[in-house]
Amino acid sequence: MKEASDSLCAGMVAEVACERPQRVSLTQASLRDFLACADICIGGQRPWDIQVHDDRFYRRVVAERTLGFGESYVDGWWDCEALDEMCWRAIRAGLEERIPLNLRTLACVASAVVFNLQTRHRARRVGERHYDIGNDFFEAMLDPAMQYSCAYFRETADLAEAQRQKLDLICRKLDLRAGMRLLDIGCGWGGLAKHAARRHGCEVVGITISREQCAYARAACRGLPVEIRLQDYRDVREAFDRVVSVGMLEHVGCKNYRTYFTTAHRCLRKGGLFLCQTIGSNRSTTHTDPWITRYIFPNSMLPSAAQVARAIEGLLVLEDVHNFGADYDRTLLAWERNFEDSWDRFAGRYGERFRRMWRFYLLSCAGAFRARSIQLYQFLLSKGGIEGGFSPVR
Repeated sequence: MKEASDSLCAGMVAEVACERPQRVSLTQASLRDFLACADICIGGQRPWDIQVHDDRFYRRVVAERTLGFGESYVDGWWDCEALDEMCWRAIRAGLEERIPLNLRTLACVASAVVFNLQTRHRARRVGERHYDIGNDFFEAMLDPAMQYSCAYFRETADLAEAQRQKLDLICRKLDLRAGMRLLDIGCGWGGLAKHAARRHGCEVVGITISREQCAYARAACRGLPVEIRLQDYRDVREAFDRVVSVGMLEHVGCKNYRTYFTTAHRCLRKGGLFLCQTIGSNRSTTHTDPWITRYIFPNSMLPSAAQVARAIEGLLVLEDVHNFGADYDRTLLAWERNFEDSWDRFAGRYGERFRRMWRFYLLSCAGAFRARSIQLYQFLLSKGGIEGGFSPVR
């Protein structure tokens, strides 16, 4: 059976032009051939092949692109054993780029261009809809330090150790020393603030717009020189020796990039350093994937390296750029394993649709990082430049 399926796939791939042709107008009948360009079969026996349970799947994907693809999975219309591998193949084949934009997608793009989707009021939506869904849920999925960002796997396969290595990397790049005052923009559950205070003797102010994160971080950092605030980054006006921001720029929005970096510049003392870690796009855009926006991170947007460079022009000196996006694939797979292992504890609270949604989120993102269509950057910036230059820390 497997051999027959593999032969069928090979035949399909040979039949259609799979060398990145011009965008084509898809029909329901051609979707099978279209997926075959990425060596993905509908009804095949390999782990990355798709099993369709509802024929409405075809029309929905043709009409709504990635939004319909993700929504139909959440609705149970299709399954795939290795979602990450399937998404990797689809992205590497450039399938999304060859599906014509529809009115729904164009409306999403236009909205992002015309409106500021990350105002103070709108910015709180991601805290309410994502980060506030349950601290115990994130405890089960993440490592003990509650790091919800890319780990740094160096000579280890252990998630907790890789996240500790990431925290250590950040602190070494910032050259943190006892007595320094550190601002953590988007401090999450306080893991980095706790690490900097405990290991390096820093006084830390962490800010977040998530009430659940704020409460958790305050408890986690009790007894340390750490202040956790429920505060928008635009409202901080104090002086700090160092500024750090991990996984925050993705929620800032292109209309606010300059404001974000101006805030860091304003808060930094002369000669100070700012480390900004962010997921990055290979292209400058004004919107993100509509499925991610609707179901996972409302009003999110991935900056490109070019957008960051334009936003810091005349404000900060770019001392170093470090891309370790390949490590996000491993991080997401580790989170997905933890999520599945602990699901029985949360099934009654969240339900099966949530499980499918969360699995699609983690594994599709893993596939995207594996395909190198998105990156993970650490930008090290200085106020006024480092005398003698920066010696790269890895």
